[in-house]
Amino acid sequence: MKRKLFVTTALPYANGSFHIGHIMEYIQADIWVRFQRMQGNTVHFVCADDAHGAPIMLKAEAEGVTPQQLVARIGAERKQYLDGFHIGFDNWHSTDSPENTELSQDIYRKLRAAGLTYTKPVEQFYDPVKGMFLADRYIKGECPKCGAKDQYGDACENCSSVYAPTDLVNPYSTLSGAAPELKTSEHYFFRLSDPKCLAFLREWVGNDRLQSQVANKAKEWLEGKDDKALGDWDISRDAPYFGIPIPDAPGKYFYVWLDAPVGYLASFKNYCGKKGIDFDGFLADPQTEQIHFIGKDIIYFHTLFWPAMLKFAGYKIPDQVYVHGFITVSGEKMSKSRGTGISPLRYLEIGMNPEWLRYYIAAKLSANVEDVDFNPDDFMARVNSDLIGKYINIASRCAGFIAKRFEGKLLGQDESNVFISEMQDAAPVIADLFENREYGKALREIMSLADRANVFVDVNKPWEIAKTGRPVDLHRTCTDALQMFRLLTLYLKPVLPQLARSVESFLKIPELKWSDAAALMPEEHEIDKYQHLMTRIDPKQLDALFDIPAPAKEKMGVSVTSKSGSQSQSPAISSSSTPHPTSPGPAAPAAAAATISIDDFAKIDLRVARIVKAELVEGADKLLKLTLDIGSEQRTVFAGIKSAYDPAALAGRLTVMVANLAPRKMKFGLSQGMVLAASGEASGIYLLAPDSGAQPGMKVK
Repeated sequence: MKRKLFVTTALPYANGSFHIGHIMEYIQADIWVRFQRMQGNTVHFVCADDAHGAPIMLKAEAEGVTPQQLVARIGAERKQYLDGFHIGFDNWHSTDSPENTELSQDIYRKLRAAGLTYTKPVEQFYDPVKGMFLADRYIKGECPKCGAKDQYGDACENCSSVYAPTDLVNPYSTLSGAAPELKTSEHYFFRLSDPKCLAFLREWVGNDRLQSQVANKAKEWLEGKDDKALGDWDISRDAPYFGIPIPDAPGKYFYVWLDAPVGYLASFKNYCGKKGIDFDGFLADPQTEQIHFIGKDIIYFHTLFWPAMLKFAGYKIPDQVYVHGFITVSGEKMSKSRGTGISPLRYLEIGMNPEWLRYYIAAKLSANVEDVDFNPDDFMARVNSDLIGKYINIASRCAGFIAKRFEGKLLGQDESNVFISEMQDAAPVIADLFENREYGKALREIMSLADRANVFVDVNKPWEIAKTGRPVDLHRTCTDALQMFRLLTLYLKPVLPQLARSVESFLKIPELKWSDAAALMPEEHEIDKYQHLMTRIDPKQLDALFDIPAPAKEKMGVSVTSKSGSQSQSPAISSSSTPHPTSPGPAAPAAAAATISIDDFAKIDLRVARIVKAELVEGADKLLKLTLDIGSEQRTVFAGIKSAYDPAALAGRLTVMVANLAPRKMKFGLSQGMVLAASGEASGIYLLAPDSGAQPGMKVK
């Protein structure tokens, strides 16, 4: 019986562009969906933008646009990424939609009717200037444990203490700077602690719907004791808030995490409306499977809140939630500032083949919740070796002989060729690996078969046979090699869909289905003239991927290049300035940046700072660790100025720093600001310095 599948990926938050982590997840799901379709299964594959919440509301306000305009602008970017990496969603929608409003409110009403919602007063900080209650991320103050300043409302980055925002000393709103007031508001809760919810979740978690690591974690949350026990879920937020209104509760909105996963259903309902599919009937069908692909950072919501919401509102519950790890770059967590981020759009803009990345990510993925590491050297070696040296090599060495010597026509099946038989027999093994998301194992199996095919070609040496006047042997060798090439293409098709289409065109065959592994191209089958199918990765392309585009080098905030060709942002900000006395000459004029208002400039807190101490940083090629006195306190800043300054010569001198930049955790420690420096087209980095008489802590205006 053919399967009926409803498949989703996690909804990206609509306040920014896709990053490589999004693309990794979409590639993983897309491969699985393509494999299912090759099996003849019905698959509906949808996603949407997660469009609600305070961060989007505040970002839109800062940009002078409506939240809807901001979401629409971000949404318009999505297609170039999805098409660029051959990710074939059937529908892309938004949680800020009529379908999502209707479904979210329906789920809430049914939970309320089931006695699973209630209200109670909650005391929290309120910004009297912005006129809104503040989430923890919008509150800062002094750590109640160690006294460190400018710590967020939930945890201290200095001593790692965890606390409530009301524990902060001298708290202030990061939105307005005002001292927040404690106010009480009525909040709405979903009664997750209800015995029937807990009983359902214990059964759901323990029913092979989750990977073992994920199921064990969910069970920990379920069986927690005392203060760690699963509590009820606050599902409301107060106006002003960009979200879906709670029925019969003026000024109250659903917390974004209630309506966000409902976006899966909303996108599918929108798609069904376009295609004339019975939305309710499809989900009500016992044969329908609901599958979610998500990252490990959102397990809590998808394994507890989401299935409980669906169950007690009378909706279909998920059949599987497939969880993956994060993506790192050269062993480090993704970070633009450290040069360990990969821009998917940059990847496409410089002309790198998207299927190189699809293949490499697939080769790293397994069914476990493991992080995937992108290593540039390994990426180039694996793609060039596997795809070009093993797979493409088979066709490039044999197809020309068929076209030139045999009018493009193949011989019939060779029953005695064990290489072909072994390759056909591998179909169910590879299918099982794809089904279970063991992509790395599947590709190793496929490349092992490619090795066998190359052994066959190497042993028979068609280029030698062509010189000996044995046309039958030449015809047979090249025919069998192309039969194997076709089978390899079939197995690689979920991963390399565009390349597979090119091969189908070259071989003049219909779209490959998984069942086609049992048959071969028939006698007298005519193929087209061979055209080059894929190029190798050039090291210069990797340099371009991690380097900054030329226009960006002319703007403030340029970056420096670190070892391994990866680009990392220097903790120093570059700006135009008078040439340093030892400068080789005037710097080339920088391109004008976008115009800002005086209010924009006023947001940057520039302070005179005295360098108390400068130290080398072990393991860092470009960084110095600076201890800066800004009058009221001392700060640590990591600056990419090692190439220009002797640490011993910096102690005691004055410079200028950005004092209100959010602290950034780096590999070598916490950097608490940026020092200002100038650089240009010529080599050299030049710290800015105030005139004599300036004192640490003075504001630069």
